[in-house]
Amino acid sequence: MIYLNCAATSHQRPECVIGAVADALRTFGSCGRGAHESELAAARSIALARERVSALLGFGHPERLVFAANATEALNMAILGTVPDDGRVVATDWDHNSILRPLYRLRDERGVTLSFAAADRRGVLDIDALVNAIVPGTSLVCLTHASNLTGNVLSREELARVVKAAHGVGAPVLLDCAQTAGARPICMDELGIDLVAFTGHKALMGPQGTGGLAVAPGVDVHPVLRGGTGVLSFEECQPAGYPEHLEAGTLNGHGIAGLSAAAAWIAEKGLDTVHAHDLALVRRFVTGARRAGATVYGDFPATGEGLLGPGFDHAPVVSVNLPGWDSSEVADALGHDYDIAVRAGGHCAPRMHRALGTQDTGAVRFSFGCFTTEEDVDAALAALAELAAEGEGDDDATS
Repeated sequence: MIYLNCAATSHQRPECVIGAVADALRTFGSCGRGAHESELAAARSIALARERVSALLGFGHPERLVFAANATEALNMAILGTVPDDGRVVATDWDHNSILRPLYRLRDERGVTLSFAAADRRGVLDIDALVNAIVPGTSLVCLTHASNLTGNVLSREELARVVKAAHGVGAPVLLDCAQTAGARPICMDELGIDLVAFTGHKALMGPQGTGGLAVAPGVDVHPVLRGGTGVLSFEECQPAGYPEHLEAGTLNGHGIAGLSAAAAWIAEKGLDTVHAHDLALVRRFVTGARRAGATVYGDFPATGEGLLGPGFDHAPVVSVNLPGWDSSEVADALGHDYDIAVRAGGHCAPRMHRALGTQDTGAVRFSFGCFTTEEDVDAALAALAELAAEGEGDDDATS
């Protein structure tokens, strides 16, 4: 199998991740629920994981990195825990349903006002409109670091500009790094980002069921869940100190052990090396997909030469459609006839599809990771070219 669905989840993982999970399953007790060596081993492993993941996020306060089941839970914690009734939130067309659905719930149930910065047909956000929408009374600004549909990325300059505007009116900034944590530097402290949500099972290459939220000092997030923490058991309220303030119940110590091993593996490899690898594959794929006659979505230079420019940046995600084919048919054909795993459809990004004009067709998403090779990309391009030729010759094919 050629696996090109890394934006959904990692399939190939470093052996150290598998070994760490297996060792944890054999040896760990419950973190914070006893003083036996098995419980202490779990606690030490989780503390080390906080440090390793925080380092990849550019976050200098690992005690304020709280673990969750995934980015979805982390985003819900951040949104539902910071926005007051009748508050106001600024978000964007890039945002995933993990942001949109909590926001729509707040709008419908608690009278929260929503403002969305629009994206154009290339998926490019109107940063001027986004900044102008951040007015006094704004409770939260939600940003997506990289679109899970187009792979477009917010630059450091754009992030800094939005953070400055948000802090100017006293609003915290929440950054969804589901597609970028582990694939590129985040620089949370340097950019002054208040909240970063991440998942462990994508570019971080940890197990499913891991993720979390980094909460900058001075930011107040009210706990959505309340329950056991292993400390301060006689207090009626959730403890005020981090990480227990947002961590109710037994953590996924086995999965977090795997995430810790993955973070160490990425750190040793180097985030810049990982990012350069991803960019090379994106350049190769986009050039070949255009030659095959595919429609490529996203903010890409008009010519292949532009893809090689020093200013080009992108997440390892590219979505396309083929003339004469429905997106689901392309994905099915790639899977059944070529043993290539991709994803078609809406990708939980309804506003982004409407911006691109693909709300009726969906799109076929190819996404790459550390273990993706040039040979994998070339095989996918050859398959696309064959399907494109077949579609052009089939008068009955759907569009």
